[in-house]
Amino acid sequence: MKRGKILIVDDNEDILFTLKMLLRPIAESITTLNDPRELLPVISRTRFDVILLDMNFRQDAVSGKEGFHWLEEILKLDAKAVVIFITAYADTEKAVQAIKQGATDFIPKPWQNEKLIATVSSALQLSFSRTEVESLKQQKETLKEQTEALTLPPEPTRVIGESAAMQAIFQTIRKFSETDANLLLLGENGTGKDLIARFVYEQSPRKNEIYVPIDLGSIPDTLFESELFGYEKGAFTDARKNKPGRVEVASGGTLFLNEIGNLSLPLQAKLLSVIEQRKSSRLGSTTSYPVDVRLICATNTDLYSAIDDGQFRQDLLYRINTIEIRIPPLRERGNDLFLLADFFLQRYRKKYKKELRGISKEARKTLQLYRWPGNVRELEHAIERAVILSTGTMLTPDDFMLRSPRSSNTVSEKDKYNLERMEKDAINEVMRMCGGNITLAAEMLGITRTSLYRRIEKFGL
Repeated sequence: MKRGKILIVDDNEDILFTLKMLLRPIAESITTLNDPRELLPVISRTRFDVILLDMNFRQDAVSGKEGFHWLEEILKLDAKAVVIFITAYADTEKAVQAIKQGATDFIPKPWQNEKLIATVSSALQLSFSRTEVESLKQQKETLKEQTEALTLPPEPTRVIGESAAMQAIFQTIRKFSETDANLLLLGENGTGKDLIARFVYEQSPRKNEIYVPIDLGSIPDTLFESELFGYEKGAFTDARKNKPGRVEVASGGTLFLNEIGNLSLPLQAKLLSVIEQRKSSRLGSTTSYPVDVRLICATNTDLYSAIDDGQFRQDLLYRINTIEIRIPPLRERGNDLFLLADFFLQRYRKKYKKELRGISKEARKTLQLYRWPGNVRELEHAIERAVILSTGTMLTPDDFMLRSPRSSNTVSEKDKYNLERMEKDAINEVMRMCGGNITLAAEMLGITRTSLYRRIEKFGL
């Protein structure tokens, strides 16, 4: 199979033509130059896997100085470039010297076609190996930088739920667990979409490969593209080194895009292209890399309404929702509330070394009557806070700072379902629960600190 890009630099047009014909069966593309002065602009725009470079040009047809000069310039631009010298038999000693200075091999004139093809094929394999090693090195560095975000927990992910709604989800997951089908998770903030995504990954054929999550809701719009697709050194002001994006890092594994509804339309178009063509490129690069990822996406946005409003691409939705799962809010999960509450109680009882035997009957009634706008995430924070504040052996209603269930009766039927009022009330309640802690409140609400500040200003809270 043809693979790789070759650049041939020689001032003899016959040699350029002959080499191009000989190497065409083994290379994906072949570029020729008859003037070495064009070399640097070309290789600065395009990365070649192998460069065949003449040692002597018309200006100095004997000493080989030109060849050494251009070799040095090439290696300044790319220290890992694979360069093969084209040289006369009489220049063999110079060619050996060139190898010591960074050339990979040399081809003598006249050459034997079989040996030439074998030499170039070996050079291509060397280049591919170097690229793979460099990619793995960058992947490792990226993972190291993002250890907390990308490291899997030591224990298998546990999803708690005995309700009919959750059992239906488990049944659906079992049906497609042996496939690589793209998955879309829908649900309110705090319902556990990220947990379900990791659980699905652990049941999949790629469970032994890398799992890369990215929360698009926590990334500024200006950084979306570079985080997703990576960048080359010099692509923009602060790009001081090459960096692979999450799509590239996830190669061979699973990529989880949380809050995909936050993607701008231009980036939706690029993501769609990557999914369809199964290849992408870093910012500032003209070279593409293959994309082999299993895609799991999640959002609390109503994507179907967003399509009607022109805010989300319908063709992208069809690409990411081969399987679509809606995760129910906590208030629709019945006794799962108590299963989760007991689970979190055990976790934080151990963490804070509290002698707590359980949750009192009255406290359970309080938890049951509450609407849980922040869903499972809010419940976890409520249990943790209650454990910290408790002074007895059982959690009581006084240990929970929850809004009274009767407060909703004071709201008119017309206002009860007003979305703006519901949002304002939810922010008010969460801010009260968090004691004014913006970071904790934003986390419970499933939005960024910046978004929370904007809403606080909007509602005059």
